[in-house]
Amino acid sequence: MVCYDSNAKQEKHFLHYKHTVLTKADTLPVFSAVGESDDRQITHYSIKEQVWIRENLTVDDWNEAPEPPETRDWFLNYLYDLSECKNHAECSELHVLQRISGCELEKLSNGTVKSLKAFDEFAYDGKDFITCKYDLLPWLDKVIETKMDHQTGRMDFLINCTKWISTFNNTYKSRPEVYVFARTFPDDQSKLVLTCLTTGFYPKNVEMNIRLDRTVLEKQIFSEIRPNADGSFQIRSSVKIDTNHKGSYDCFVIHSSLTEPASVEWDGNCSNCETESSQSVTAGVAVAVAAFLVFLIVIVCCIYKRRRSNGL
Repeated sequence: MVCYDSNAKQEKHFLHYKHTVLTKADTLPVFSAVGESDDRQITHYSIKEQVWIRENLTVDDWNEAPEPPETRDWFLNYLYDLSECKNHAECSELHVLQRISGCELEKLSNGTVKSLKAFDEFAYDGKDFITCKYDLLPWLDKVIETKMDHQTGRMDFLINCTKWISTFNNTYKSRPEVYVFARTFPDDQSKLVLTCLTTGFYPKNVEMNIRLDRTVLEKQIFSEIRPNADGSFQIRSSVKIDTNHKGSYDCFVIHSSLTEPASVEWDGNCSNCETESSQSVTAGVAVAVAAFLVFLIVIVCCIYKRRRSNGL
């Protein structure tokens, strides 16, 4: 858990392609490659069919995403050259070639593009040996053409990547579900821990805060944004409040899937306060019953002694 004053207000989008090639492998494939867009896998390379297979594409815009021009054989031959192996059968040692390429966009909440970047990075046996990064803001074709020294196919891929990421409107969205609840503070019964849970949202970028009378509370503790099993995300925020403090607490959420921010008010209930109160009542009843039993025993003993002293 990390404490922040507020959530980040910048929206990020990316398209990444990741390749891994091995000179020899046991359980792992010799070649594997995947494409990811905004934390979701959208394509993978099929070794059997030797083509890219699209997946998780729920909108037409995603079908226009560019794909790297290099083939599986191109990567294998490159690795054989680096490892000085003529072919796979003659490689007695394990060597690894990795590559990540693509583009990234960052914009402010008002829609202004803050940065647009393309990159291409290679690593051999765990060490970087080629790194190319391009800052493309303002974006111009001639700037790319003068800076990039890649082959034509690779240049076209990066150009198309930046065009796609800059125009893609991120149509696939999932609305967040917001929950607000409270529990007693473990070390101080006069305090409550008020928690806001926002879950089920996509894309990943979100702004969330707990407020008192529409004023954002300080010293909130935010979790990291975590993935759900269905590909959506969740985030949690907590803050300590006084049980006797009056006012309207709510969880305020801003997300691109919402036409206007969501506000969910705390209903004032405490999930474990009633339990603790019941436990206190139960303990009090137990003490009263025990005291009554002791009283009865004393009375019986007194009656018994009196009757014996009277010879009965």
